[in-house]
Amino acid sequence: MVSETLSTGLVGHRFEPITTSWNAKDVMLYALGVGAKPAAELDFLYEGTKNDGPLVLPTYAVIPAMRAMGNLRHVVKLKIQRLLHGEQGIELLRPLPAKTEITLESEVSEVWDKGKSGVIGVSALGSDADGPLFKSHSTLFYIGGGGFGGEPGPSTKDKNRPPDRQPDLVVDYATQPEQGALYRLSGDQVALHIDPEFARKAGYEKPFMHGLCTYGFVGRAILHGLCGGDPARFKSMTGRFADTVQFEDHIITKFWHDGPGAAILQVEDQSGAVVLSQARATFSE
Repeated sequence: MVSETLSTGLVGHRFEPITTSWNAKDVMLYALGVGAKPAAELDFLYEGTKNDGPLVLPTYAVIPAMRAMGNLRHVVKLKIQRLLHGEQGIELLRPLPAKTEITLESEVSEVWDKGKSGVIGVSALGSDADGPLFKSHSTLFYIGGGGFGGEPGPSTKDKNRPPDRQPDLVVDYATQPEQGALYRLSGDQVALHIDPEFARKAGYEKPFMHGLCTYGFVGRAILHGLCGGDPARFKSMTGRFADTVQFEDHIITKFWHDGPGAAILQVEDQSGAVVLSQARATFSE
């Protein structure tokens, strides 16, 4: 039976495994959707430079992982206009192949009562014929969905707080007017990010960037800023969506090294507004 409201009783619910697949065209389209450029990132956009197809951006893992979030419709009825993507984390257990079929196992990992709003999280594991491939953790912020008597959850205000000094590295990427129209072709087809009328009805002035598109831009900054462009060195990435990004904004990722193979991140737009906070990446040095 599908619940009409969030409740702590959902925690631990395991969903039926999902089988899904992707191919070289899918991963190249995704790379374009998150801003990859042929001049500097040809290996991610062209199948001809590698014997086994193009390299795959590590953040492509969020595309199949969206299927895990979609599982929530089987246990709770949530209005999409009131949903915001709260946090997203991925852990790569090995580089993503250009073509594979995976089984996605997932469960409800947490439900928090924030008073007027609620939070629900989903954790997932993607595996192919060669074994576990990636892990994902996503949370959704449900406006008006709180007040059901649950715990508020741990405080995260000091989580991955940047140190009080200049960043060790800054990577600045510009987004394009067509970014949302291109990114949605990878499967995230929520009308909020392309339809002006839908956006206005949802309370926004106009469509804006998908949070996971922003996430992909930051993933590219990690890949090239910390991993030398090698997906095999990219281990994990997590962050909290703090503000919207408009089309044609700049996504500016600031890095502070935080011990061997780790960095704290803060992501801002060109005005200095923080768009991804409480962020951290791990990598092989």
